[in-house]
Amino acid sequence: MPHALVTGGAGFVGSHMCDLLVSEGWQVMCVDSLITGARENVGHLLDDQGFSFVQADVSEAIPYQGPLDCIVHMASPASPRDYLEYPIETLMVNSQGTWNALELARRTGASFLLTSTSEVYGDPLVHPQPENYWGNVNPIGPRSVYDEGKRFAEALTFAVQRKFGTRIHVARIFNTYGPRMKPHDGRAVPTFIAQALANEPITVQGTGTQTRSLCYVADLVDGLRKLMDANVEGPVNLGNSEEITVRELAERIRALTSSSSEIVFVPRPEDDPEVRRPVVELAREELGWTPLVGLDEGLESTIAWFRSVNRSA
Repeated sequence: MPHALVTGGAGFVGSHMCDLLVSEGWQVMCVDSLITGARENVGHLLDDQGFSFVQADVSEAIPYQGPLDCIVHMASPASPRDYLEYPIETLMVNSQGTWNALELARRTGASFLLTSTSEVYGDPLVHPQPENYWGNVNPIGPRSVYDEGKRFAEALTFAVQRKFGTRIHVARIFNTYGPRMKPHDGRAVPTFIAQALANEPITVQGTGTQTRSLCYVADLVDGLRKLMDANVEGPVNLGNSEEITVRELAERIRALTSSSSEIVFVPRPEDDPEVRRPVVELAREELGWTPLVGLDEGLESTIAWFRSVNRSA
């Protein structure tokens, strides 16, 4: 039975990653500080003999003993509202937390998968964004705690690989959505769904002409799992290459929820990217991966989950 450590495994994407690995027969330890994660995201796994949960801050130490085959380092606030509320914690988990996870990988001989982000490209001047684009990031703006935190995590990961020969993988994750997103985390999909279901105004930032490329969470974790087994040098974009404006997304969600919400426009935050779309040829060629879930199908599944949560609240 292979052993995996998933940091941030009680988060939105992390919990789905734990689900997949447990279903494949891995022995999974999930470590999460629960600053932005939630125990209920992995509550259904707690009685599974292949799963264990430890509440801990990986920026301080990683309480793991025993054999280890792979570390999936996912710990970090990821939504704008979260990383702006926890700026220091975001910087620390992507610096000291990444170092602690890399040191554990080096000591145990485990492979190391870093979940980085498309935010390393900042507000891009190149569109769509290939892996060899260096980005356009404001290094001292409010978003820098996440953008530069992830850029540092990538730099540290590759430095450790060059110095110690640790087997690494780096995924640059583009906009992801699906069940277990927090309704008020500041990202467009959960915000719009929560507002639409409540028949409240749907708040589109700016004019809504800015674009995003949305990947359903099941597709994303499938790509991460394939990357774990791949022999790829350098970062790999994981995301859906189909682009949609934020206003079109709001209209799509309003229609799918049969909501009476009006769409209103509010100011855009500082350094909010104008465009976002991945070049995913590397993932197709090296991983044999491509997203399979269409936007309407994924949104309907996500809306159904939000409805179920509202009924049980």
